Amino acid sequence: MSGGREILYFALRNNKLRVGVGFVLFFLILALVGPYIARYDPLDYVGPGYHPPSREYWLGTNTFGQDIFSQFVHGLRSSFLVGLLGGGIATLIGLLVGFFAGYMGGFVDELLMMFTNILIVIPTLALLIIIAAYLPYRGVLIQSVIIGFTAWPWTARAVRAQTLSLRAREFVDLARISAVPTWRIILYEIAPNMLSYVFMVFILQFGGAILAAVGLDFIGLGPTRGISLGLMLQYAVLWNAVHLGMWWWIVPPGLAITLIVGGLYLTNVGLDEAFNPRLREK
Repeated sequence: MSGGREILYFALRNNKLRVGVGFVLFFLILALVGPYIARYDPLDYVGPGYHPPSREYWLGTNTFGQDIFSQFVHGLRSSFLVGLLGGGIATLIGLLVGFFAGYMGGFVDELLMMFTNILIVIPTLALLIIIAAYLPYRGVLIQSVIIGFTAWPWTARAVRAQTLSLRAREFVDLARISAVPTWRIILYEIAPNMLSYVFMVFILQFGGAILAAVGLDFIGLGPTRGISLGLMLQYAVLWNAVHLGMWWWIVPPGLAITLIVGGLYLTNVGLDEAFNPRLREK
């Protein structure tokens, strides 16, 4: 059995991977399709407030008479967008810094790692709060960029460690002796041997970006226009949804965040077991 087929075989048999991917795919499909089947604009006042789930309002309405289902599916889309952009930016920066620090070594390594360690020491949430608080306008794109540019250090350190190990291999030495440019060695010799690791790093960054966005939204530093799962939770807490018994306002976004991030974690663990022969389920 070839390497690719072997990995696919064990991946399809891995229960953690199937459950994790199932959770994420369910909410991803809902985020893509939901806004087209939602009956109302998420910010419109469409009916009576405090209305429980019904045929007319699938997830009920909030205190202001806004449709919870419409807010929920649009909020899912915002969360996945933040995860994709924020996680993608953090992964890309971490890869670039880690690859060049690990391969170049010497002064370049020390300089890049010094900058990385400085960012690691600074509390990420505090830095996010300071940056977001001084922006006159905050959208999903801006939020994603902020998260991406503050979440990459741990990825850089992990990739650097892997690169330090790979640069001592014979195929890298052969490419170096053949006067292959540095960027080509990193791109064509080192990176392909870390594809599985890079993919798992992106999954973790994806989930981390979603949680960071929820944290910013919950303390009032989310998008100034639009809706997200974090903003739904913030509004529900501000307007005493729990005390008023409005479970349909707070349970859907909270449950979705838990299952999406939990699904991403299970996916990461399942992929690790599929890629690593020592961890595979027998």
